[in-house]
Amino acid sequence: MSRRKTAEKFRRNLFIILVFIFLFLPIGVLVLYSFNTSKMNILFEGFTFDWYVELFKNENLLDAFKNTLLIAIISTLISTIIGTASAIGLKKYNFFGKNIIEKLIYIPIVMPEIVLGIALLSSFTLVNLNLGLFSVLISHIAFSIPFVITSVRSALDTLPPEYEEAAEDLGAGKFKTLFYVLLPLIKPGIVSGALLSFTLSLDDVVISFFTAGPGTNTLPLYIYSVIKTGITPDVNALTTLMLIVTATILTISAFNQSRKITSRGGGLR
Repeated sequence: MSRRKTAEKFRRNLFIILVFIFLFLPIGVLVLYSFNTSKMNILFEGFTFDWYVELFKNENLLDAFKNTLLIAIISTLISTIIGTASAIGLKKYNFFGKNIIEKLIYIPIVMPEIVLGIALLSSFTLVNLNLGLFSVLISHIAFSIPFVITSVRSALDTLPPEYEEAAEDLGAGKFKTLFYVLLPLIKPGIVSGALLSFTLSLDDVVISFFTAGPGTNTLPLYIYSVIKTGITPDVNALTTLMLIVTATILTISAFNQSRKITSRGGGLR
């Protein structure tokens, strides 16, 4: 290998390493400070596991996390169903106002969250809906649906129509074609939309701030409220556990995906 190629390889690897450091250094600091002996959590003073014990004694923090998880799961399920059905309807059927609706879908995506939060609050006030977990849930469903539609619609646009035509030629009805052909083929788009919806719901602060009533708390709102007095290490401990669970799920998913690819390759041989 020439000296020039060696230098290029070194610069490329150095750039990749710097990018990874930039991305994961804040996460590493967060994990490190979850073991900090200092309650002020400004400087790292020592190593301890006590905050992982204190975490399960902090009822306010655990309640906020339960609310967040509950809202995220329910809003993801509902928005994924509605978003997938809407994307399929927009793709397969022509009706009056279709072009306008397709353009309007992108408004909640590009609209500033504070504007959307005020709009939702005004709507709830107009219909005399009491603010609480239910209003937060409706809000999360509302802003998640456009993301699911966009993700599923992208998968539908790349899908050749021959698959559905072949299924119908073989005697499959519309429902069988939908559930046994179309949905499995666009599954990656559905999963991507669901994951995006779940992530957006988990970390939403602005819209939840406007639509959550007194006494209603989510994890992002809880963290936002304690910023003024300082985030204690038990919050870092909870986020560290969430990172571990997320990393485990992603690792298992990647492992299963690689096994599927390997088995398909073995079958081709």
